[in-house]
This record gives sequence, C-alpha cells and structure tokens, in this order.
Amino acid sequence: MNFQKRLLRAEPNFRILAKLWQVNWLYVLLICALAMVGYGALYSAAGGSSRPFAGPQTIRFAIGLVMMVCVALMSPRVLTRLAWPLYGLSLVLLAAVLRVGHVGKGAERWLIVGGVQIQPSELAKIALVLVLATWFHRVSYRRMVNPLYLLPPAAMVLLPVGLVLKEPNLGTAVIIGVVGATIFFGAGMRLWQIALLLVPVPFLGKIAYSHLHDYQKARITTFLNPESDPLGAGYNIIQSKIALGSGGMWGQGYLHGTQGQLNFLPEKQTDFIFTMIAEEWGYVGGIAVIGLLTLMVIGGMLIAMRSRNQFGRLLGLGIATNFFLYCAVNLSMVMGTIPVGGVPLPLISYGGSAMLTVMFGFGLLLSAWVHRNDHFGEAGDGA
Repeated sequence: MNFQKRLLRAEPNFRILAKLWQVNWLYVLLICALAMVGYGALYSAAGGSSRPFAGPQTIRFAIGLVMMVCVALMSPRVLTRLAWPLYGLSLVLLAAVLRVGHVGKGAERWLIVGGVQIQPSELAKIALVLVLATWFHRVSYRRMVNPLYLLPPAAMVLLPVGLVLKEPNLGTAVIIGVVGATIFFGAGMRLWQIALLLVPVPFLGKIAYSHLHDYQKARITTFLNPESDPLGAGYNIIQSKIALGSGGMWGQGYLHGTQGQLNFLPEKQTDFIFTMIAEEWGYVGGIAVIGLLTLMVIGGMLIAMRSRNQFGRLLGLGIATNFFLYCAVNLSMVMGTIPVGGVPLPLISYGGSAMLTVMFGFGLLLSAWVHRNDHFGEAGDGA
C-alpha cells in the first residue's frame, strides 16, 4: 500500500487513473440514461428522424460528457481559482445580452457568436454556485450571524438576478435566487435570518406585478384561466393537457402521439418535451422519467452529504438544487400547475447552452465526489 501511494505521488498519469477510478460511474450511467431518453424523444419530435434535433443534441452530449469527466478530475483548489473569473465572465455576458442580445418571444436572452446561440443565464447559475461555495468554504458557523459578512455574497446573488430580470426572464431569475438562498442556508444561515428576509416578500408582490411585461401578465392570467384565450395565450397549456390526458396508462405508442406528430403541441422539442413523452408512453412512461430525474436529484444530494469538506458540500448542494428546480419548474409548467416560463427539461429538451452548462455542473458535482475526503478549507473563526 505504501509503495502504491509513493507511485501515485511520483507519477502524474497514475494519479489521473486513480481519480478516474474514483469517479461515481453509477451517476454517470444515470446521466447517460437520461440523455438516451432525450434522444428518443427528440427523434420522435422530428417525426422519426435524427435531424434536426436528436443528431446535434447527441454531438453536444458527447462533448459535454468529455468536459464533465475533465472537470470531475479537477481539485477543489483549481476550481476555487476558476470561480471568480467564471462568475465575472457570466456577468459580462449577461450585460452583453442587454446590449446586443438576440430578441425572441418578447425577451433578449441569447448572444449569437459565430452563428451559435449562447444563453448566458444558464452559465450564470453554475458560476454562482461555484463562487458562493468558494466564498463560504472557510466560514465558521458562528461567523454566519454577522450580517456584514453576508452582504458581499448577497450582492453576488442579486447581480445576476437583476441582469436576468432585465432581459426579461422571470423564471430563470427566480431559480438563480432560490439556488443562492439554498447555499446560504447550507453554509449555516439561521432560520430566523431567512424568515426576516421573507417578511417583505408578500408586500412586494403587488409592486413586482406592476413591473411585469404584458406577456408575463398574460401568462399569469392564462394560468388562472386558460380557456379565456384558447387560441392565443392559453393555446400552449391547453394542448399540453390534452396530450398528457390522451396518453392514458400505456400511451399511444412511440411515434404515434396525435398531438405531437400532428404538430398541435407547441415547442415539443424544448419546453413541452415531457408532454410528448407522456402522450406516447403514457402514465407509466412519464412516471419512469420522473423516477429517473428523482434518482439524479437524490444522488446529487447524497454526494453533497458524503463530502468531508464544506466546499464539496456546498458545491453538491447547489448543483443538485439547480437540477431539481430545472425539473420541478418544467414539469409543473407543462402540467399547468404554474405559469408557463420557458424552462427546459435538462438533458431531454433540445438546446445547446442548457446541455453544456448542465454537463459542466455535473462535472463539478462529480469533482465533489472524487475529492470528498480531501481536507480543504477547514472552517474556523479566523477564516
């Protein structure tokens, strides 16, 4: 054993192989299984063809898989050095969206670089998790009582939230805020502090509503009464509910969903991809996909809990929470329990930015697992 340890210290290639061996390959298998579900759904969305959705998505996933493994091998010290430049880049890109962003469906959410669309808000979520984990990883529990110490990380959360709201993209802004609040809680923020922050929220609701754009107000009105405009603002959610119901217990069969194949279902390759899956595979297929998503969330939380250093715990908590919110918002949206917000279903919906940033996030999560036993940034009063 001592000889093996000396060999690993002496030869970098052996250290890399040792880290590869420690990667949680069961979790990687879950990721690949979810990507396979996405490929099948996108193949069906194109009417039984790999173009234009499934083929390009597979290429992106392959690139993301390599990137994920590379990030998983990075040590916490390397990741903390990357945190601030990545966070700064995400803010610059968010600001650039407001200046030269691509306008689509009432919002400016994309940058077009070399003919490729980039959605900076997706990068901002992952960058925020990384920078907050870096900030809090040396903080003692007692220091979290000091409100002055919490002001800088609070600003780190509010900056991307404000920039995303300006696009406007209310759904993503809320997700960013909740992810940030979760990391605050995981770092040791007291419940009474969180309660104080939540006190003014109901009173700000009316003010926030008055500043919403017309299409955002229409989404809320449509959510409350979709039948008020069945051929306009309520069309999407009505067709989604019809598709969900028409699937029944076992579904209409692969490539035989009426709403999806006859193009009644809008945005079937992105926001409403789960609806098409449920129509073709029924209640059983929908529950199976939800079960797979649930396993990934639970697995992410377990990775966070197994980490012996604060950085890994917060990193895992943030990434798992972000993935959970992705899934919860999309599934709730297509089922009509919350207003439609344009949030994709990770690894299943078609999209380049979301795919690559989610895979980068999984790489950070797996890094927390690989380095779970490292003694890094022990919290102390003097930290």
